[in-house]
Amino acid sequence: MLTTDDIREFLDAARSPVDGDVIRAALVLPRIERGQYDTAPTLRQITRLGAIATVRIERLGDHPSPQAQVDALNALLFEDEGFHGNIPQYEDPRNSFLPDVLERRTGLPIALAVVYVEVGRRAGVPLQGVNFPGHFLVRHRSGRRSAERDLIVDPFHGGAILGPSDLRALLRKVAGEDAAFDRRLLVEASDRDTLVRMTTNLKRTYVSLRAYAHARAATDLLLALDPLSVGELRDRGLLAYHLRDFAPALRDLEGYLAAASRSGGPVDEEQREEYQQVWEHVKALRRRVAGFN
Repeated sequence: MLTTDDIREFLDAARSPVDGDVIRAALVLPRIERGQYDTAPTLRQITRLGAIATVRIERLGDHPSPQAQVDALNALLFEDEGFHGNIPQYEDPRNSFLPDVLERRTGLPIALAVVYVEVGRRAGVPLQGVNFPGHFLVRHRSGRRSAERDLIVDPFHGGAILGPSDLRALLRKVAGEDAAFDRRLLVEASDRDTLVRMTTNLKRTYVSLRAYAHARAATDLLLALDPLSVGELRDRGLLAYHLRDFAPALRDLEGYLAAASRSGGPVDEEQREEYQQVWEHVKALRRRVAGFN
């Protein structure tokens, strides 16, 4: 499980202005299950791939086209190294752990995107993650004024370059037939955005596996990134409740209700039902905690 030092290291790396510190933060995630481990092999792998990519990009000559750069990265990572999306075992937590992704050559879209971006950056290729709904992507920034000329790359599917029709089809697949495509959905993800999404994916996987202690540890990281997230506070309280850790559950759920009452915004029927369910948990927890005193 995570220690306070692990959480501090994750937060420091997430806040770092240095490109590439997303790797340092992401390497904290496996500690949820494994505790301390040797990160050096993973860093060596990234460095090795970056060095090979640098040579291949340099061979393209001065001012290579975006397409040529992407083709060179795709040939290295997907043809030579064999990286691929893990479709059959999508819910495996190892798909979010960079040491496993680099060893097994497979993972989630966002984990493969992190590898793609970090290897490309080491070779001087201008890449950035894209927070597309339901499926993380990568943008090659052309440097031209119009972002429409940038290439959108899907590392989960072998580095496929997605045009407007492909993006619309992907959006319908992940968000439903009625989802409306807008180029604002292609907003670039900061390192912090990337880490939030990686950690959220991992948390959801743990919840689906009923690994509530691991899910709570992931929620601790999300709250370190955003202490004001009332949704994460609620989730951590509910996870503690499932784990029968009643005093922390009560503290978090009371904090959630207090924050919700201060928001002052309109409340729909679904939110009202949620508040009532949490309030019922709080009442039960107060009785339990009082009985321990």
